[in-house]
Amino acid sequence: MLDPAAQSLGVTIKEDTTNGIQDVRTQISAGAVAWDITEQALSDCARLKQEGALEPIDYDVVSADGIPASLQDSHWIGMMTYSLVIGWQAEKFGDAGPQSWEDFWDTETFPGTRAMFNSVSHALEAALMADGVDPTEVYSVLRGEGGIDRAFGKLEEIAPDITVWYRGGSQAAQLMADDEIDIIQIGNGRADALNSDEISVGFTWNQATTDADCLLVPKGAPNRENAMHVINEMLSAKAQARMAVAISYGPVNAKAFETGIIPPELAAKNNAAPENMKTQLVIASDFYVENFAVLQERFDALVQQ
Repeated sequence: MLDPAAQSLGVTIKEDTTNGIQDVRTQISAGAVAWDITEQALSDCARLKQEGALEPIDYDVVSADGIPASLQDSHWIGMMTYSLVIGWQAEKFGDAGPQSWEDFWDTETFPGTRAMFNSVSHALEAALMADGVDPTEVYSVLRGEGGIDRAFGKLEEIAPDITVWYRGGSQAAQLMADDEIDIIQIGNGRADALNSDEISVGFTWNQATTDADCLLVPKGAPNRENAMHVINEMLSAKAQARMAVAISYGPVNAKAFETGIIPPELAAKNNAAPENMKTQLVIASDFYVENFAVLQERFDALVQQ
């Protein structure tokens, strides 16, 4: 995305790596904002907006054509969608790996080392589905009396069997590549990349949890005007299509599928394909904006036990 944008706009784009929301907060509080654009998880984008930490998106420059309204905000805009799926070592389980979160929790039928993403979002949803809650009812339960306690109670059951609570997609992929983990909650794009030569990671779309990353401009960014033009380039149908070819995460611009850049066989494997979305649960970012601090603190305590 970035090289074509730089060439088109006649600007130089420097890359850095973000470790998450705290990086943005630290730069702002220090009065030393280094980034003009950063990619963050959707729930973190919503929280940063709530904190007054973001510049507004200039929609006179940034075209939202083809992008769903749910991923457009006054201060951030979606960049890609991804799904955390239940994956397994294909050599060990073949096609008979765990097909649901109830199976993931079933350590007798599906023995082996396990890993989960170190985040309260995705974990609570998985726990309730493991406890028999239909994906369509998960947030009704979480928002109802006793729902959060029910989810944490179920997480406490599986926590002793989690070998690694990983912090990033590259770590998840490495755990599987090194054969350190047998069953994992993993980003679909990472699983697909591991299968580029031969199938090494089996996974199911059933009960996958779908989330999005967004692009934002931190408050006080030194090159705000250029940032808007770069964001516009990154969200174009062609740039989004190139991304979907490079890694099978979902383009937020639906017109990416009309460019002819994404081959039909790749489109069919994309997490955003309608057929693949039928059994997935979309993460509700508003739930975590309302409850994040308390939930994450409780989750961190559980993980550290």
